[in-house]
Amino acid sequence: MRTLVAIPVYNEERTVQRVLAHVLQYIDDVLVIDDGSTDKTVAMLPKLPVDVIRHARNRGYGHALRDAFAWADIHGFDWIITMDCDEQHEPQSIPAFLESASQNRADIISGSRYLAMADAEGSVPADRRAINATMTDEINTRLGLKLTDSFCGFKAHRVDALRRLKLSENGYAFPMQFWTQVAAQGLRVEEIPVKRIYTEANRTFGAGLDDPERRLRHYRSVLNTEVARWAGKLPPAAAIALRQSQESCWCPEQ
Repeated sequence: MRTLVAIPVYNEERTVQRVLAHVLQYIDDVLVIDDGSTDKTVAMLPKLPVDVIRHARNRGYGHALRDAFAWADIHGFDWIITMDCDEQHEPQSIPAFLESASQNRADIISGSRYLAMADAEGSVPADRRAINATMTDEINTRLGLKLTDSFCGFKAHRVDALRRLKLSENGYAFPMQFWTQVAAQGLRVEEIPVKRIYTEANRTFGAGLDDPERRLRHYRSVLNTEVARWAGKLPPAAAIALRQSQESCWCPEQ
C-alpha cells in the first residue's frame, strides 16, 4: 500500500521544519504544496527530503489539496493523507490512518477532533466551533452522512476513489463540495479520533470571510450549489432530506 502524506503550507517558517522532520519519522513519501508563501518557508523546503509543488501566488487551501490529489494519482499512490503544518495535527496519528486504510473498510478516513476530547489542547474560538457544529449538522442531515467533524483536514483518501470526484473549489469552503460529492458517489466514510490542538486563534480566512456571519453564508451557498449540482446522484434518504431542508430554511442566498 503506497501512501503519500501531503501538507499544504502558507508562510509556515515557524513550524515547517519541525513538522516535516516529525512526519518523516513515520512515512517516506511526503509532498509539500507551498501556496505562494512570502516568508522563509520556500528557502527551508530544499533542506528536507520532500517533494514540493510551488504556487507563484496564493491560490487557496482547496486548490492546494486538488494539486495534491492529482500528484498522488499521477505518481501511482494508493492512499493520500492530508494534514496541516501549524502543529495542530500530530504526525504520530499517521500510523492510525495507515492501520484504518489497511482494513479496507472505507474510501475516506476522516479525523475527528470531537471523538476524544479528554486530551484536547487550547480553546477554539466560539464562532469557529459554532460554524463547524452548524455545518456538520447540515451536511449530515442533507447528505445522509454521520460526521462529527466535517472541517478536519487530517484525512486519508483512497486515490482511486478520488478519481470519481470533480472538485473545483479553491478556498476554505472546500469541505462543502468534497462531502457532497463523497455522498453523491457513495464513497465509504470512517472517522477516527485525532487530538484537538488549537494554537492559531488569529488565523485569517481571506476574501472577507473573517466575519463569522459572512463565512457561514458563504459555506451554505457553496453547499447549496453543490447539492443542487449532484441531487440526482445523492442517496434516496439524502434526497428526501434535501427536499425537506429546502422547504424549511436552507435555500440559496438571494
